[in-house]
Amino acid sequence: MRTIGITMGDPSGVGPEIICKALAALPAPERAAALVIGDPDKLARANTLCETGLTFGDAPDAVRVVAVAAPEADSIRDGELSAGGGHAAYHTITRAVELAQAGDIAVIVTAPLNKAAMHLAGHEYDGHTGLLQHLTSAPSSFMLLASERLSTIHVSTHVSLSDAIARTRTQRIVETIRAGDAHFKRLGMARPRIAVAGLNPHCGEGGIFGREDIEQVSPAVEAARAEGLEVTGPLSADTVFYRAVQGEFDLVVAQYHDQGHIPTKLIGFHDTVNVSLGLPIQRCSVDHGTAFDIAWTGQANHVNMLAAIAYARRMAAQDTAVSQPAA
Repeated sequence: MRTIGITMGDPSGVGPEIICKALAALPAPERAAALVIGDPDKLARANTLCETGLTFGDAPDAVRVVAVAAPEADSIRDGELSAGGGHAAYHTITRAVELAQAGDIAVIVTAPLNKAAMHLAGHEYDGHTGLLQHLTSAPSSFMLLASERLSTIHVSTHVSLSDAIARTRTQRIVETIRAGDAHFKRLGMARPRIAVAGLNPHCGEGGIFGREDIEQVSPAVEAARAEGLEVTGPLSADTVFYRAVQGEFDLVVAQYHDQGHIPTKLIGFHDTVNVSLGLPIQRCSVDHGTAFDIAWTGQANHVNMLAAIAYARRMAAQDTAVSQPAA
């Protein structure tokens, strides 16, 4: 079983708690294949708080930990924004990328970081996806929200709505379709059925409500079809997600953050996993934040972390299958 690396995220938040709870809930072989990256003291404290009964170290039944030191650690406080928390999140991700690039871990699973804390620490990225793109020198990256009932990949994510409209361009949409298609094929789906949401209400109603769907989205759909991909669209965003949930499509391409996030979280709030595509390494994540308001109270729900670890196992298993020659 290949190793899954789990980063602690911002230690002021719920990351250490959900990691301990999730690891305690895993079967022993899966727990043995996990490697936690972060502050061992925070992990041990969360273990005590949550009464998860874990042990850490190199023993056969222990959780393996890679310790990461970060600047301004003395500024970290439970449930509070701090530069120390931002530094800790940044440096754990940096170490995880090094391990993934060296082949020591198959997939990175990330606990939540706080963007404001990262910026306070001087690491001005839009979140995990942008940071991972920078650290791996990838030319582009894409955010996929995946669940059993609905999966959505985004043309743009953490930008203003005006910037999102500006980024709705044919080439970027085609690249997004390709990334989603390649990911699902890698997971074993022979021919993913992809729907592309329109940008404007009712896809612009023939240009009455804007021409982006005519001039940018439709040409992207045609280009993807010309490559042999099974793509439909543009389809009105007020119906396309319902159609996907009913089984008509395997993946929806959303044009901007809230267009895709709102229906996906509504349909599968606890089991939706955030997956970064377009990178030379594999990463998935919980799809929630640091929850400073309940951090270090023992209340954090670890169900989404379990979903992320399960998805990472699926990615790692298929990656192994792809890399092995046919018999």
